Amino acid sequence: MAGATMSTSTVKANIDSNKSYLFPFILVTSLFFLWGLAYGLLDVLNKHFQEVLEVTRRKSTLLQLSYFGAYFLMALPAGFFMNKYGYKKGILLGLLLYAVGAFLFYPAAGALNFNGFLAALFILACGLACLETAANPYVTVLGRNETSELRLNLSQCFNGLGSTLGPLIGGMLFFEDKNGSGSKDLSTVQFTYIAIGIIVLLIAAFFWRTPLPEIKEEEQEGNEPLAKARPLWSHSHFVWGVITQFFYVAAQVGVGTLFINYATEYWKGTSSKEASSLLAIGMGLFLAGRFIGTAIMKKVRPNKLLMIYAAVNVLLCLLVISGSGQLSVYALIAIFFFMSIMFPSIFALGVKDLGIHTKQASSFQIMAIVGGAIVPYVMGTVADAQSTAMAYAVPLICFSVVFYFGGWGYRQR
Repeated sequence: MAGATMSTSTVKANIDSNKSYLFPFILVTSLFFLWGLAYGLLDVLNKHFQEVLEVTRRKSTLLQLSYFGAYFLMALPAGFFMNKYGYKKGILLGLLLYAVGAFLFYPAAGALNFNGFLAALFILACGLACLETAANPYVTVLGRNETSELRLNLSQCFNGLGSTLGPLIGGMLFFEDKNGSGSKDLSTVQFTYIAIGIIVLLIAAFFWRTPLPEIKEEEQEGNEPLAKARPLWSHSHFVWGVITQFFYVAAQVGVGTLFINYATEYWKGTSSKEASSLLAIGMGLFLAGRFIGTAIMKKVRPNKLLMIYAAVNVLLCLLVISGSGQLSVYALIAIFFFMSIMFPSIFALGVKDLGIHTKQASSFQIMAIVGGAIVPYVMGTVADAQSTAMAYAVPLICFSVVFYFGGWGYRQR
C-alpha cells in the first residue's frame, strides 16, 4: 500500500556458510517433538485422573488451566530473558524447567495429590514456553537462508508427530484394557514422566556441550516515525484477530480435553485406551490438514478457507451435541482436520499490514492462547451439570466467532 509504514524483523546469526549445522538442527528439532509430546499426553491425563483420583470433569480441566496459563504468564518473561542472556541459555532454562516439572509428577502421584500435578504441570509448561519462544528463530538460521522455510516446516512435522504419539503412549500405559489388565493407579504416570525428565536432561546436556550460533532480531522500521503511525488498537482486523485467536485456541483445547470422555460415553463398548487411539487419529488428521490446507490456499484465499472450515466445524459440533453414537464420535474426530489451518491463518490475517506495530501485535496474538486455559473449565462445568455432549456447544460458539472473522472481521478498516 503506497505510503504505508513498513516493518520487517530479520534474524541474524554468526553462521559459517562452510560449516554443517545438521546436529544442532536435530537438537532444535527435538524440542518441537518434546512440546508436542507434552501436549499429546495432556488430554489423556484428564481422563486418567478422573478415574484414579475421582475428580470431576470440571476439576480435571484445571490441567489445561495450569498448562496454558503458564504459557500466558511465561511468554513475555521468556522473551526478556533471551534478549538479555541469549537464546541458548533460554533453551537450557526451558529444558531444566521441563525436567523439574516432569520429575515433580513422581511425588504428586505418590501422594495422589491432584494439586501437586497442577503445580508440576505449570512448571513443565513454563519450560515449554521458553522452548517455543526460542525454537522457531533457531531453526531459521541453522543453514542456508533460502531453505529456512523448509527447515521450519520439517521441524513442525515433529511437533505433530509428538502430539500424535502422546495419546497412543498415554493410552497404552495409563489405561486398563477391556480384559482389566493395565494400570489401575498412577505408577505408570510416575515412571513415564521420570523417563521424560531423564530424556529432557540428556538433551539439555547435548545443548550445553554443542556450540550453537547466537542469534538476534533486528527490527527495521520504515520512514514514518512511530509517533505518526496509526494506533495499534485502532486497527479493527487486529482487534478481531486477537479476539478470534482467544476463541479458536479455546475451541482447539476444549475439543481435545473431553474427547476421551465423549468417546467412551457415546460409542458403546469403547474403553479409555481405545478412545486414546481415536484421539491420536484426530491429532494425525490435524497434522495432515496443515499440509493439505497449505496446498489448498494456493487456489483459495486464506480468509475464505478459514470461513469454510469454521462453518464445517459448526455443523460437526451440532452432530457431536446430538450424541448420535458412533457417527458423532467420527464427527468429533473430523473436527481436528478442519481446525488445522485456523491458528496460522488467524495469526497472519490479524497482523497483516500493521507496519511497525507487527511485532507488538504478534505478542498479543500469542497471549490470546489464554483462551485454552479458561474455556475448557466452562466445558467441564457444562459437562458435570448437563452432559459431555452438551459441553461441545462451547466450541460451537467459538467456531462461530472464527466464521465471522473469516468472512468479515479480517477486513482492514
